[in-house]
Amino acid sequence: MTVDEYETVRLIDLEGMTQEECAEKMHVARTTIQSIYALARNKIADSLVNGKVLLIDGGDFKLCDGGGSRCGGGGCRRHRHGGNENPGNQNI
Repeated sequence: MTVDEYETVRLIDLEGMTQEECAEKMHVARTTIQSIYALARNKIADSLVNGKVLLIDGGDFKLCDGGGSRCGGGGCRRHRHGGNENPGNQNI
């Protein structure tokens, strides 16, 4: 599961955001969130039903603690360095 898929599930299912709100928070189109969310849910279901390991992967990120004055308002910068370190991984 990618970090974007994880964040989409967190925002929609845990935080209770709509897909539109999630899209605004992540600075992408709502249709992009729909696609990301569908992929994430499929991976979660496959993991639960088939007993597969669920990995969250996709690079190095600097996480915001939410305390900054610009955090959440479009000014927060997510820093990603590198790519998927294990692109051939068969785990989800």
